[in-house]
This record gives sequence, structure tokens and C-alpha cells, in this order.
Amino acid sequence: MAKITFLGAGSTVFAKNVLGDCMHTPALQGFELALFDIDPQRLADSERMLNNLKQSSGSTCIIKSYSDRKEALRGAKYVVNAIQVGGYDPCTITDFEIPKKYGLRQTIADTVGIGGIFRNLRTIPVMLDFAADIREVCPNALFLNYTNPMAVLTQVMITQGGVNTVGLCHSVQACIPDLFKALELDPTGVQSKIAGINHMAWLLEVTKDGKDLYPEIKRRAAEKQKEQHHDMVRYEMMLKFGYYNTESSEHTAEYHPYFIKQRYPELIEKLNIPLDEYPRRCVNQIQRWTNMREELVNNADLEHTRSHEYASYIFEAVETGVPFKIGGNVLNTGLIPNLPREACVEVPCLVDKSGVTPTYVGDLPPQLAALNRTNINTQLLTIEAAITGKKEHIYHAAMLDPHTAAELSLDDIVALCDDLIEAHGDWLPKFH
Repeated sequence: MAKITFLGAGSTVFAKNVLGDCMHTPALQGFELALFDIDPQRLADSERMLNNLKQSSGSTCIIKSYSDRKEALRGAKYVVNAIQVGGYDPCTITDFEIPKKYGLRQTIADTVGIGGIFRNLRTIPVMLDFAADIREVCPNALFLNYTNPMAVLTQVMITQGGVNTVGLCHSVQACIPDLFKALELDPTGVQSKIAGINHMAWLLEVTKDGKDLYPEIKRRAAEKQKEQHHDMVRYEMMLKFGYYNTESSEHTAEYHPYFIKQRYPELIEKLNIPLDEYPRRCVNQIQRWTNMREELVNNADLEHTRSHEYASYIFEAVETGVPFKIGGNVLNTGLIPNLPREACVEVPCLVDKSGVTPTYVGDLPPQLAALNRTNINTQLLTIEAAITGKKEHIYHAAMLDPHTAAELSLDDIVALCDDLIEAHGDWLPKFH
């Protein structure tokens, strides 16, 4: 029996989307949906929820929970990863509160920045444990990584883990619909080309019937900037650098040295930048789960409509051979020549029976490649720290981060890293 293993299956809402989609996909009927999570209560919740969906959908998929990760993975054809190491309390709190003592403010802290660095450092060892199990019990599995920080973790699974991996993010799918809705444009029939790195991929081309839509997009964006709205940072970047990027303004604000600045505090209000946004979301999500749990977990009539998550469409394309195009995170095997070859890039990929095949993009406009490289620098030094165990590379990663470097001195960056290492305690491996 073919098997899809979901690591982090206690993420009940996300498991509903991904595995609920699988239950609604004809080519995936009869598959075992293997669930694993380190939280037995959340695992049991997801199993009950998925069995309810199975009944309401008439699916022939088999739902099975595992307390042993290796057994959950054994023989899997596909693996979905949606873990978060350390959770909101204590690790996200630590990622935000310690930097605040140094005057360093963040919005999301899950990709780069000082928070992204430490999220990587506590997650990479767990991912490499997954990789060791996969090499042993399902070496041919296709690993779908949904966990942030996307670029680093995907790169590590490929280069250090030896696992066939593609990283998946919602931001490419949402880019055109969100932008066009905000600017009151019709997205019907629009063709686009998006590439770069995760959370900083670029809308390189946007056309309709062969006509370039960027002039009208920029005209409307410039007009919209005259009043406060939720996407001001991205519009500002587009108007200054020429292209729109895929990830939201709250993310984008902390990827660059221009926006969250002690010397220019007025920018926070002017550009509507939500400091400490991710901790607020976490608290709200925890509160919402209490109310949602009953309707999701114990609802025998629970129903599901296939979502836009890539996972089931990737599995379907591999099973049927009918091609499907995705925006995927893969190793830069010359796909974007003016970005480092060791980087993880986000590019259009074709999926069919042969798996995931990335497409060649070519050079990015030079200013966009330069912006990407500022984040890639930190990503690669973070990997160096994780693989070598050398504390000095944690410092290097932080010193090269655009936002951190714009706000703090070298000595303060070192001291901040030391404080974060101490505060994380056993959530991190030992560095020397």
C-alpha cells in the first residue's frame, strides 16, 4: 500500500487542508495517510478529525497514527513536513524579547533576521534526524517541506540530508490574486513569471494578451500609497526597485535595512509596519484553537473542499503523469546564474511522473539579485554554524543580516547572540 507520511500532524488545520485534499483526489485513493507528532493529544485530535473527513468524503484512504517516527516513515512514497521546533512558548517569545533589550525590533522573525537565524539553529538538527530516518526506511520518498525558515531547511535537507526535497510556500500562489485584488485589477488571463528566493521572490513579468501590466500596477500603487493600507512596504520596494515581491509587507519590512530603524521611528506608522506581529498571531491562534477544536475534531459531519495547497496536486501529477506547474524551493543548479549556486532558490517547477523538475530562469535584474544575496549571505552562514557547530558563524550570520547590521554594533550583535544561545538552552545543540 502506498503511503503519505505527515510529520507535525498535530497541526490539525493544516493537516485538514493537505490530507483532506488527498482524500478528495482520485489518484490517491487507497493510500495510507500516516500521522506523526510529538504531542499525543494533538495527534489524536488530528486522527479523529481525519476519520470524520474520511466518512463524510467516502474516501478509501486509511488513516493511521504512529508514536514511532521511523515506523511512520517506513516505506513512505511521500513525506509532508510541517513541524515547529520550540513553539511559541518558549522559543518564539525568546526570539522576540531578547533582541528587544538591544533595541532590535522584529515583525515575524521566521525567515532571516536574528529570529530566523535561531529558528534555523534549533530546527536543523531535528530535520537532519528526519533525513537519517528517511535514508534508512524510505530512501526514495519525495519530501515536501512546509516548515520555515524555508530556504535554509530545504537546502539542508538536500545537501546535508541527502533527501529528495522541494520546499513549498503559499506566497507565490497568493502574489497575483492579492496584488490585483488590492489594486482593483482583473486577474483573469494574466500571465506571470516569479523567481528569486523564498519570501523574496520577484514578480519578474506580468502580462495580459501580451501587454505589460507593470506600468498600470505601479500607477495604481503610487496612488494607493497616498493613504495608509496593509501592504505599504512592498509597494515602496516596488516603486524604488522596480518589481513586486511575493511575501507580505510585514515580512518584507524586516528583510531589508530600510524600514525598522531607531533613527527613523516615524517609518513604523508611516508605512503601517506591525512590530511583534507574529507573537500576536500565535496568541490569537492558541485562543482560536480552543473554540475551533470542537467543530473540527468532534464534528462527525465535517466536510472539506479541495484547497489550493500544492501537496495533493504534486502527488497527483507524479501518480498520473499529468503535468502540474508549481513555484518550488530547490537548489540553485544554475537556474538563476547571478545568485550563488549553493543557495536555495524559488523558481517555476514542472511536476510529472519523473518528479519535480525545476526550470531555468536566467539572471535576475541586478538590483533584485543584489537584494536576494543580502539574505542568502545570512542563510549560508547559518548553515555553516549548524553544520560545523562553531559559534563564530552564528555571529557572522547575524553580522551579515541587513536589518540587524543596520541597527546594532558588532559588539552588540555578538552579545545578543550569546544571550540568545543562553536563553534557548537545550533547544539548541552545543556550539563551541
